[in-house]
Amino acid sequence: MKSRKSILLPKERQILLELGENIKLARLRRRLTTEQLSERANIGRSTLWHVEKGSNHISIGIYLQVLSALGLADDLKQIAIDDTLGRKLQDAKLKTPKRIKKPK
Repeated sequence: MKSRKSILLPKERQILLELGENIKLARLRRRLTTEQLSERANIGRSTLWHVEKGSNHISIGIYLQVLSALGLADDLKQIAIDDTLGRKLQDAKLKTPKRIKKPK
């Protein structure tokens, strides 16, 4: 089975770049070295470097480990908490269309 390479749109790429930069700034504000943070997050320094660069091949679990080491793990709980579009659809009581049964 071939693995697919993830292709990000420019807007998505920018989001990851900003996330990486925010993580780096949080580390610097706490006066932590890359060695200290990578040790606390139980990852390699090169992996932390990729996190801080917003690399798209780093798993969300690694991002969570780094955020936890910085005391910012609860920030992930805020993702999609205010689903405006979803709430509008729910309020409009839009129903999922039922599947049509195929004739046997």
